[in-house]
Amino acid sequence: MTDHTDPHRDSPGGSPADGSADGSADRPADGPAAPGAPAAPDRGSVRARYDRAARWVTGERTGGLLLVVAAVLALAWANSPWRDAYHDLVAAEVGPASWHLQLTLGEWAADGLLAIFFFVVGLELKEEIVAGSLRDPRRAAVPVLAAVGGMVAPAVVFVAVVHLAGDPAAAHGWAIPTATDIAFALAVLAIFGRGLPTPVRTFLLTLAVVDDLLGITVIATVYTETVRLPLLLAAVAGVVLFGVLVRLRRPRWWYLLPLGLAVWALVHASGVHATVAGVLLGFVVPVRAVHGELVGRAERYDHLWRPVSAGLALPLFAFFAAGVTLVGGEGVVHVLTEPIALAVMAGLVIGKPVGVMLVTWATVRLTPLRLAPGVGVRDLLPVGMLAGIGFTVALLISELSFTDGTPADLLHTETAKAAVLVGTVIAAVLSAFLLRHDAKGVRPADVNEDGVDDGESPRIGAPDDPGY
Repeated sequence: MTDHTDPHRDSPGGSPADGSADGSADRPADGPAAPGAPAAPDRGSVRARYDRAARWVTGERTGGLLLVVAAVLALAWANSPWRDAYHDLVAAEVGPASWHLQLTLGEWAADGLLAIFFFVVGLELKEEIVAGSLRDPRRAAVPVLAAVGGMVAPAVVFVAVVHLAGDPAAAHGWAIPTATDIAFALAVLAIFGRGLPTPVRTFLLTLAVVDDLLGITVIATVYTETVRLPLLLAAVAGVVLFGVLVRLRRPRWWYLLPLGLAVWALVHASGVHATVAGVLLGFVVPVRAVHGELVGRAERYDHLWRPVSAGLALPLFAFFAAGVTLVGGEGVVHVLTEPIALAVMAGLVIGKPVGVMLVTWATVRLTPLRLAPGVGVRDLLPVGMLAGIGFTVALLISELSFTDGTPADLLHTETAKAAVLVGTVIAAVLSAFLLRHDAKGVRPADVNEDGVDDGESPRIGAPDDPGY
């Protein structure tokens, strides 16, 4: 989710594909190899092919496309004559029972694969705080407050709808519509936001990073019922050890990877959702270069693990989580008119953009804070609607919200998932129209209204776009 082209970042560009943890692979991204470093790989080499594949998988459009394909496959199978086979696959149990890790494939996808995604999120958070858009509190204040508004408003809308519709028991799912799927959002922005200034993308990225942080906090606190303190303390000790070892001159995968898996298992056994382990591990990786390296280790590990997250972890999670059966029951219309479905869709499509817009508008009107040059109030509706594209984390929270195993809870979970999918599609379509309208309009010289000409900014999708 990080805009690695942010000119305010301190870390140098480029990182090796081999994921080596020492400094031997460091070299500038587009220049000659540094003294003592290996030369750039031949285009036909394994590393060069990996680089090309990694760039494709982590592209803004590709990430959203892979999620869509996985979700469509799951929905098609779950609503086909062979839907029982899909549900049997999701419910199949694998893993060592003696370690309390005999989980269903669906649970492995949610608890295990998403930990990889959250590890990348942890790396991003650390990079943004140390060297990115969250480094300057004044510069970050507006999108941070926008993210808070984008979390509070959909939660309020959700709770209000379920109470007004007569299903107060569903209120425990209040956090479902608060999440943003940045892979989907970036894909929509890349396709339909061509021509908008790149600071609009940076605003969305910063908002999404804070949104992730808030979502992680909710998962770690609200949806943790019982905490086994000794196991949690052991996990924290493992994280501290990981943070020490990853700073060594030549850290090695053969002890970092098993240690990371041990931390994940301890967090899982402690009662805290296992994805939190990924965030904690990512957060202790150093951002600034150490031991004379040219590239920080957080950037290098991001380069190594982001393709795994975008190309494997997220699509597989989507496949196992999005397979909601809508046929054979009372029909799609009935499902989507359930109170919890209406609440989820209203939270995503109405609450999210309203929260982002109102808080941002109030901030720039009532305080000295201003939007970044190139971003104006006119951009808040399309960006807010992009923030309403909730998929990955929203599906995860749908599964965490209702865990009693009662028929009512199972119905709430499946209905909430269906509503997340529909709400995401609605928000994406509306975002596309709003972005095209915004991109075609004439932009004033001082669009952020701070009394200073904004100057020229690269445009999304243009040849001078650093992320193009």
